[in-house]
Amino acid sequence: MGFKRTIYIPQHLGLLVFFLGFGPFVSNAQKKNADFRYHIQKTINPIVIDGVVDEQAWQVTDVAKDFFMVLPMDEGKANETSEIRMTYDDKNIYLAATFFNSVHGQYFVESLRRDFSFGKNDNFLLFMDPFNNQTTGFSFGSNAAGAQWDGTMFNGGRVDLNWDTKWISKVKQDPDKWVVEMAIPFKSIRYEDGVTEWGINFSRLDLKSSEKSSWTPIPRQFPTASLAYTGVLVWDKPPPAPKTNFSVIPYVLGELNQDFDTPEVFDKRVGGDVKISLSSSLNLDLTVNPDFSQVEVDRQVTNLDRFELFFPERRQFFLENADLFANFGYSTIRPFFSRRIGLGVPIRAGVRLSGNLNENWRLGVMDMQTAQIEETGLPSQNFAVLSLQRKVFSRSSIGLLMVNKESLRYPQETDSLRTVFPKFNRNLGVEYNLASSNNLWTGKAFVLKSFAPGRINGNGITQAANLEYRSRIWNWGVQQQSVGANYSAEVGFVPRKDFINLNAFAGHTFFPKKEEGKLVSHGPRINSSYFLNQKWERTDNFTELEYLLSFRNRSSFEVGYVDEYVELLEPFDPTRSGKDSLATGTKHRWKGVRMDYASKPQSMFTYTAGGYYGGYYLDGRRLNINGNLGYRFQPYVSLNANLSYNHISLPSPWNDTEFWLIGSEVDITFTNTLFFATLFQYNEQSRNFNLNSRFQWRYKPASDLFLVYTNTQLLDPNVGKSWSLTLKFTHWFNW
Repeated sequence: MGFKRTIYIPQHLGLLVFFLGFGPFVSNAQKKNADFRYHIQKTINPIVIDGVVDEQAWQVTDVAKDFFMVLPMDEGKANETSEIRMTYDDKNIYLAATFFNSVHGQYFVESLRRDFSFGKNDNFLLFMDPFNNQTTGFSFGSNAAGAQWDGTMFNGGRVDLNWDTKWISKVKQDPDKWVVEMAIPFKSIRYEDGVTEWGINFSRLDLKSSEKSSWTPIPRQFPTASLAYTGVLVWDKPPPAPKTNFSVIPYVLGELNQDFDTPEVFDKRVGGDVKISLSSSLNLDLTVNPDFSQVEVDRQVTNLDRFELFFPERRQFFLENADLFANFGYSTIRPFFSRRIGLGVPIRAGVRLSGNLNENWRLGVMDMQTAQIEETGLPSQNFAVLSLQRKVFSRSSIGLLMVNKESLRYPQETDSLRTVFPKFNRNLGVEYNLASSNNLWTGKAFVLKSFAPGRINGNGITQAANLEYRSRIWNWGVQQQSVGANYSAEVGFVPRKDFINLNAFAGHTFFPKKEEGKLVSHGPRINSSYFLNQKWERTDNFTELEYLLSFRNRSSFEVGYVDEYVELLEPFDPTRSGKDSLATGTKHRWKGVRMDYASKPQSMFTYTAGGYYGGYYLDGRRLNINGNLGYRFQPYVSLNANLSYNHISLPSPWNDTEFWLIGSEVDITFTNTLFFATLFQYNEQSRNFNLNSRFQWRYKPASDLFLVYTNTQLLDPNVGKSWSLTLKFTHWFNW
């Protein structure tokens, strides 16, 4: 009677043990679409990339056609006809795609800007998995106006569009069809030498018919980027053996700036990056005196949360293969967050080694060195990160991460400086990522240990695990987290410590029997999250019951009922506007209603509208109205405006508080190489407004001229002004 036997497992390890036992059962299976095979053959005939498929080489290729519909319903072949042809020579992979239209009318595109928004454009995307690991790869594509899309793929179906590489494409369109031709150099991607089968898939979005389709069948709950559902690209012989690729990307800039009350200063800088392909799949990146002045500024948000908000990394050097470093942990438990490097201090130099060692192993090594600041006593600091990942079963993986922040050469040797800027902070962790062969089961389990000077403070443990199931009609998941009071990740993002968190969600999707109706799917979803202290006493919880509706024209609507409880663990100003704080230990509970609507993307005028009305701290009331308005003169001009209004009513001394957040953006794409964008933001809560204008000329692939103007104005009572004007020139030399 073995079932009577009880085994006690510490709560920090329970879900981890469950994963290691359950993972093989759901992960070890054959690739889903292995029978979909495209045979590619080498050509000796020249191909001109002009959007006209008239070369002899295209007449003898295989044709991938008979696409499957993914949306609005995944129960048959697509209504819109698509044809894909591929070939190659010693230098490039060539692709020609023809998309016929059964529904005539204008094409829908957002602009000519690179890396367009997928859902707002008629587009074609190519997904390649050269290592057949169904986890990593490359994506290339184009919208119907010729704007390019390229990115690296990670986590089995996510695309990082911050990655750019050299390749060319051309689009031609007429009322009956549009055609895209592209040439992708072998040296612009990474692949394993001697391998004759890659994972591959093709995706099309046609907004006129509101149809998304794929060469291989994919369940509608998954993106067409899902590498678990790729077919097979079969080479007639192994692709050309990769050669060493050496690139130097220098920059020069001149900048005139004024930082609030300081005098105007003219600065000039020189630096750059070096890229060396050590193997067909492993890349070495070096940077000296990097500059990120052309990077987009952060979008401001209204902050009524008690904890630090997350803003994504936008600096180019940190983005290629960023998942190896940044995806360890959860969104609120990150042992490594690259924005902690170079925070208000110059980066002197850096090196990164990243990529695939082979089909099963991935490696990431990064080392960055920052300068010291004499005025504040900040020492120069070194940031070192090691990430090693091993594929297990069909698509799962085990990862190891080590992060080290070391302070070097203190300006003055004092105990106070070593307290403010500790000698070191280190993190060591192991993680198991679960991904079943059909993508229905996903999850993660990890354990992290931090190390810091002293015996107690900063030497702590955090552990978490989750499991999610996502089918066509059911989506549910459970998660558990525990972060110790002494856990410290100075190079990470962990806004909350000393808690245990249990949460779960479940949702169901209904499909109307009327196939041609306006409503495609609808269904309820419930989310619940409980935070406990180390004594397992509740400190706060959040529960929401929502209902979601998706329409055939790709618009959507959702409504939710919220129940929230908070016991404050430290003083907190509920308006976050400089007023009095609520006392530690006070308890608050409220309920509210939330609504959100997104219009169809086919219109020249698009909008989202939403809001919240309900309770707040101290039995108060809160009203929030938010929205986004967009209009485009396609494909050249895109106008956007967003706003958020909050009105908070509380007892004295807070009384009524209201503030606006307003942003507007003008994006002009004169051609697919000449761009101008201006972003204006006004935030009453933080009492500032800023302006960021960027002109970019991509005079050669991956080579740019930037002119950037920024202006930040602080409002009463913190009056002040900061501005800069930067001219930056970069050029990509490739051997």
